Amino acid sequence: MNFKIVSDSSSDLLTITDIPFVNVPLTIKTSEKEYVDNENLNITGMLDDLAKYSGKSGSACPNYSDWKNAFEGAQNIFAITITSGLSGSYNSASIAAKEYKDEHPECNIHVIDTLSTGPESALIVEKLRDLILSGLSFNDIVAKIQDYQRHSHLAFALECIRNLANNGRVNPAVAKIIGILGIRLVGKASNKGELEMTDKARGSERAVGDVWKNMLKNGYKGGKVRIHHCENPKSAESLKVKILEKFPNASITIDITRGLCSFYAERGGMLVGYEGSIKK
Repeated sequence: MNFKIVSDSSSDLLTITDIPFVNVPLTIKTSEKEYVDNENLNITGMLDDLAKYSGKSGSACPNYSDWKNAFEGAQNIFAITITSGLSGSYNSASIAAKEYKDEHPECNIHVIDTLSTGPESALIVEKLRDLILSGLSFNDIVAKIQDYQRHSHLAFALECIRNLANNGRVNPAVAKIIGILGIRLVGKASNKGELEMTDKARGSERAVGDVWKNMLKNGYKGGKVRIHHCENPKSAESLKVKILEKFPNASITIDITRGLCSFYAERGGMLVGYEGSIKK
């Protein structure tokens, strides 16, 4: 039985090993320019442009034909999307899956609303790959990945939330105080896939500490951690040190945010996907 994993670009993954994988790009748009979140995107250039741009900006999800084309060539397909609380990507993928299934009734397709983004989505992709390689049936993989999602989490620390405020994702009044006097916004993805603020920290080290505190509060006990940062390797490394001090055998990787996550996390932002207790 051949498998394929298809993810929109919010997972920050361009490729994975051992299993066919397709990245379906989201798009960042201003009135002056469009940035396609694929392997050709100059992320630093995009961030420089956006820092100088004073108008409205936003993101656009892949259309259903992009998803449908990505499904081609496999009998068993898993599609992973950014939270439906931030994007229409899940709805677009679901429409494509229904149409593709109607045309290819012998195929199996499961669309996953991660209720998250970035490194938590990457953890879900990694888990799917491992389950596929273990030889489980399609239905067994669906059951196990649904259980895994109940134990995966996303934490974040942001230095700037101008783009989130411009898109109505956070309160503009809150956005104004972030960055003033070194204040960082610390939070998590809620069970509904929305951004939930937990702390306002002054300084990057305090923000890292609050992220770590929240990870422990949510049942982190040495499982996988995936840290994605937007031009902030110092905070990513600082968090890694804290984790390894308590859990020396923890599996931790550090990567950069790609286009979509860089747009929302902005410079200095850090996103952390990790395995913990069942979400509350």
